[in-house]
Parts: sequence; structure tokens; C-alpha cells
Amino acid sequence: MKKLKTPFDRESLKDLKAGEVVEITGIIYTARDAGHKRLIERLDRGEELPFDIRGQVIYYVGPTPAKPGEPIGSAGPTTSYRMDAYTPRLLDEGLMGMIGKGKRGPEVVEKMLEHGAVYFTAIGGAAALIKSRIDSAEIVCYEDLGSEAIRRLHVTDFPVTVTIDAEGNNLYELGRQAYLDSLK
Repeated sequence: MKKLKTPFDRESLKDLKAGEVVEITGIIYTARDAGHKRLIERLDRGEELPFDIRGQVIYYVGPTPAKPGEPIGSAGPTTSYRMDAYTPRLLDEGLMGMIGKGKRGPEVVEKMLEHGAVYFTAIGGAAALIKSRIDSAEIVCYEDLGSEAIRRLHVTDFPVTVTIDAEGNNLYELGRQAYLDSLK
């Protein structure tokens, strides 16, 4: 199993292949629909983002409140295509990785190829395992959004699968084709 450390750059992602399971250690950020919308609004106003997005990873999650003594509550992935309207702009700003579940649109994949970025999936339904890999969580901005506030997480050996690699190989398409080929 490959181990990755954040922040990422093209070099650290170029050899990943769709279907590989990797573990990420370092800082990742959380954001969902409302947080993405506000980030883009800031950029549209010519303002800087509230964190340096270059080389970073955004995890599409809206965690539940943490129990006493724990850094975060349940933290399973949300559906990624809901962020597709915002993602190309963030990739242009330097975002290098995204973690979620489900397919991505062609415009996102095109921008990923342009920038050498990678899309990972986390296992839906494995929120307890995912939560156990989050060492700390702090709100960076948009606290008024509750679970959708943008957070900075420190993670250790956070398990994900490379779903769309930097060359555009897409596990959803590869898996479908492998299945169809097996029927012949």
C-alpha cells in the first residue's frame, strides 16, 4: 500500500493508478456545497481564500458533532458531483486532491488532467474507521454553516482509493469495462 503525505504536488501524484488503495497522512480540509459556494464567491470578489489551497486536499464531508474527548464525530464521505460546479476553479487555484464518493463530471476530469490532480474515494459506510484516522479537527471558516463549516483535519494513514488518477484513468469506467469483458 502506498503512503502519501500532504501537501501534494504533481510529482507525488503522477505514479498513482486508478484502483490503488493509499493512505494519506497530513493536513486535509473539509468542505461541502455551502462552503464551496462561499470559497468561489470570495475568489469572484478578488479576495484570497481563507487557507492556502495550493497542493491541498479537500474531503467532501459534513461531520457530526464530536463526542467529549474526541476530535470529530462521524465523518463519512458525501457525493462528489455536488461540488463539480466549483471544483474546476479550485483546481485552477492549486487544489491537488479531492476525496468523496461517486462519479465526477467531464469538466472536473479535464481540469484534473490539466493540473495533474487526483480524485480519491473514501468508503461510504465506514465512518467509524475514517473517524479513527482523524487526529484533530479545527474550524477554519464559516462556523455558521455547522457541519458544513470548513475544517482543517490532521489525519494519519487515512484510507482512500485512487478513483481518477492524474492521467484520467477512471476506476468507474475501468471496473465497468472489466465486468463487461468478463461476460464474453
